[in-house]
Amino acid sequence: MSRLAKAIHLPAVTSYLLAGLLLGPFFLGRLSLSNFGIGFGTLEQVDSLSIITQVALGFIAFVIGNEFRLSTLESMGRQAITVGILQAVMTTALVDAALVVLHFIRPDIISMASAITLGAIAAATAPAATLMVVKQYKADGPLTRLLLMVVALDDAVGLVLFSASFGIANALQQGRIDAISILVEPVVEIVFSLGLGAVAGFALNQLEIYFHSRSKRMSLSVAFVLLTVGLSMVTFDIGPIHCGFSLLLVCMMTGTVFCNICPTSDELMDRLDRWVSPVSILFFVLSGAELDLNILSDPLVLLIGVVYIAFRSLGKISGAFVSGRATRCSRNIQKYLGITLLPQAGVALGMAAEAAELSDGHMVRNVVLFSVLVYELAGPTLTKLALTAAGEITPEGRTNARMANKPEFPVSLD
Repeated sequence: MSRLAKAIHLPAVTSYLLAGLLLGPFFLGRLSLSNFGIGFGTLEQVDSLSIITQVALGFIAFVIGNEFRLSTLESMGRQAITVGILQAVMTTALVDAALVVLHFIRPDIISMASAITLGAIAAATAPAATLMVVKQYKADGPLTRLLLMVVALDDAVGLVLFSASFGIANALQQGRIDAISILVEPVVEIVFSLGLGAVAGFALNQLEIYFHSRSKRMSLSVAFVLLTVGLSMVTFDIGPIHCGFSLLLVCMMTGTVFCNICPTSDELMDRLDRWVSPVSILFFVLSGAELDLNILSDPLVLLIGVVYIAFRSLGKISGAFVSGRATRCSRNIQKYLGITLLPQAGVALGMAAEAAELSDGHMVRNVVLFSVLVYELAGPTLTKLALTAAGEITPEGRTNARMANKPEFPVSLD
């Protein structure tokens, strides 16, 4: 599939998603081939492999943590924080406004609570597809570096916006405001996640110095990522406060602390990135397989989905432009950053699953599923086009890993 994608100049990510779609319940699954081990017969079969998705997201976040080196933060930290917050808030505001207007026009289609919740979900950006495109095309430059930092910050900003919006949505339906779930729990989750990640990053560095073999050091790094993924799934209560961790924030902080205090982290991260490639491919295949095509048969979902996609895209692009201009970013960043922030997947689906307790929560989930279907198939290509237009992707030459590089003769050693 990736060879076919390369022939028509599409990113490999798109081919993996399409492969998953073909292996999913709506193509090969309809032929009952899953009985012979080919494809997935039901969405439940795809969900049974969700641990692979969690592990892949953990490694992706760990690698993104490498972008938060102190040298980079000194030069781009203020810009990344400002852009990350402003573009997310503007996107939420625009989607909220559009869906609230739709609610007043047709209250039977979407409730006020769902409109507010969808606006917050719109802020989330998927880091996996973006990182895959960057790695495949070896993109590098100011736009790429700022993009990876903003994508990582989006998880924290989106978490706060969603928690506050979902708390307000519940208040509208139940007639009471829960200050703990709106204000306290999202802050506690972020603080606990960053704290756990920092401890894990420091511990990894302390243990890594006892090993000199490259394979053992890489194995130790893999083990620590798996450990942090497992710990991030733990939830507990402190009095009335429900506490949990954000997988992306925990693993990202682990990578950030480790890369800033380990002098040999560059070489180790490069080796780890190559090892993780098969896991990343599995992640996108499973993401494609879990796309529910049944939602395309519901015209109301399509209507709300089109409004959601249009105003989310407008919010990301205009928000990145305005915030980029306010922080005096280059013209390329102002012009192209918003386009690269369009992909949306796992984090948004997790928020939508939590919103299922609303009176029309199933509609929220279906709208997000529809948007993920569109963004995951089109987003990687748009990211590639934007980075190419910004001059941060060099056109690929013909390479062949099967042939050794042969120098031209005669060769002189003088």
